[in-house]
Amino acid sequence: MIVAGVGCRKGASGDAVRGVIAAALDRAGYPADALGLIATSATKGGEPGISAAAETLGLPLVLIPQAELEAAGARSVSRSERVVALTGVPSLAEAAALAAGGPQARLVAPKIAVGPATCALAASGEPP
Repeated sequence: MIVAGVGCRKGASGDAVRGVIAAALDRAGYPADALGLIATSATKGGEPGISAAAETLGLPLVLIPQAELEAAGARSVSRSERVVALTGVPSLAEAAALAAGGPQARLVAPKIAVGPATCALAASGEPP
């Protein structure tokens, strides 16, 4: 299963979040139906764009607690000092994808940014 970890600026639209997810899937060479869930930090759970994207795509939205983000953040490959200052992890998108994918998850697409949103993809279990 592929997990999309997402982050966004406050007020990002559902279209922006869906757009960055589609771009990440395309870049990694995965079809849209390979995606099993969307994950973000518990603090981003109130962002209407993220929940709208999950609802439109018909996918569960998993909210990751801070401690789990920090633990998974050690496996991130990208680093933004701005994101560290704001969230305490090197890449919110990567940490969310890895945390939701579980301890054996691996990044299959490091974070990309499109407009106000970021997305990273992690695979849990066998590749699709």
